[in-house]
Amino acid sequence: MDRLVRSADRAASSMPGVRSRHCFSFGDHYDPENTHHGVLLACNSEQVSAGLGFDTHPHRAVEIVTWVLSGSLVHQDSEGHSGLVYPDLAQRMSAGTGVLHSERNDRAVDGADVRFVQMWVLPDEAGTPPSYEQREVGADLTGGALVPIASGDPAHDSAIRIGTRGATLHAARLAPGAVVELPEAPYGHLYLAEGTAEVEAAGALSDGDSLRTAGDARRVSAGPDGAQLLFWEMHTRLGG
Repeated sequence: MDRLVRSADRAASSMPGVRSRHCFSFGDHYDPENTHHGVLLACNSEQVSAGLGFDTHPHRAVEIVTWVLSGSLVHQDSEGHSGLVYPDLAQRMSAGTGVLHSERNDRAVDGADVRFVQMWVLPDEAGTPPSYEQREVGADLTGGALVPIASGDPAHDSAIRIGTRGATLHAARLAPGAVVELPEAPYGHLYLAEGTAEVEAAGALSDGDSLRTAGDARRVSAGPDGAQLLFWEMHTRLGG
């Protein structure tokens, strides 16, 4: 059964210079009926002021994929990886056996906020070493098609690879009125990152809304201002 979660109904949290909204239970916000979907553990929208961000903190046993909507984000971790993450760049960090990292908005010159979506999925195997990958995908998105951004499925030639065989993150940037079809999957999670859209059998979605699906393929039509969407196609679930 579908579950539509409006942006305004998501749990919100904040710290100095950081405003967050969560599609699932996260941090101090716990709902036993809303802990995950498929293998997706987190889908957080973040807005970070210039010069601020998330100081060094630990992660382990999770695949973290970051998608920047505007501005830029500086990543540094205890494995020596560093990178500037910006729109049209796919980035993932596999926490594996454990890693420390920080994410900050260092745009002190122009004072611009950075807006991004961060998503966590459960890996298939524990005990793997931490790793990091980033790759530009802007050229792939210009055609308006659904593009595999991150995947552990060998059937998908994605920009970056994750350690979750049954999961693929797709992205699309749609012109006004453009249409894409979401693939059929037993567990699907659509997040409308920007704009508005009409989803077959579900209705209208606006910026920040999410839809959890189970099974059927769906057509998505962009609204009058276009749309940017992120869709997790998942063929496995926690414990399955």
